[in-house]
Amino acid sequence: MVEKPLATTVEQAARMETLAKKYNIRLLTDFETSWYPTTVKTYELVNDSNYVGQIKKVVIHDGHEGPKEINVSNEFFGWLTDPKQNGGGALMDFGCYGANLMTYLMHGQQPISVTAVTQQFKPNIYPKVDDEATIIVSYPGAQCIIQASWNWPFGRKDIEVYGQTGYIITINNNNMRLRAKPDSVEHSLKLSTNEVSVYEDPFSYLADVIRGKIKVPENGVYALKTNVTVVRILEAARESAKTGKTVYFKK
Repeated sequence: MVEKPLATTVEQAARMETLAKKYNIRLLTDFETSWYPTTVKTYELVNDSNYVGQIKKVVIHDGHEGPKEINVSNEFFGWLTDPKQNGGGALMDFGCYGANLMTYLMHGQQPISVTAVTQQFKPNIYPKVDDEATIIVSYPGAQCIIQASWNWPFGRKDIEVYGQTGYIITINNNNMRLRAKPDSVEHSLKLSTNEVSVYEDPFSYLADVIRGKIKVPENGVYALKTNVTVVRILEAARESAKTGKTVYFKK
């Protein structure tokens, strides 16, 4: 199990995938949002109960005030702000969450294209990498907007899902708002791990996978297939931001 994202380049991810399959290794990627009851509930509402109908737009916000501003260790700061080791700044650090969650919600469907814009609002602190990124991931009939930032006034990890008949908004790991036809009344939910089936930490999940107690879903949040797609989206976003052009996925 590796910390998010799976890799910094598609070449690295493909090599890892090849070796994992060759040697029968279960290769997982850990995201904090994988442990959230609201993440699991959102998936259930979208895919199991069809609460909002077909997904049309998903907006995902992830980030905090910045690595320096939240006082990460010197070693971690050096790694995060190295364009080779981390692969980028906020785009890689927090864009990966949105790419992971959207791929999960879309059952592993590959996007049509990726368009991204990055900025340096604090070049004196982060001279080598971006600290602000907006990524638009387009699918047939749906769009995802990923907002990754080292400039939020407060740390946040939340999702907005808009479908044909309603919306789901996660406020944090335990709280969410729902509204859908026909009643069209907004409802608030406060969830705990007792109300949805979710592992509270990645190590318990990894241990149960290794022991054969559970099987990783092919398109699950931890899954290898999902996270190879995540790296493809991030690499396309990096290229788009660099060239100013939309990057189209090969069929």
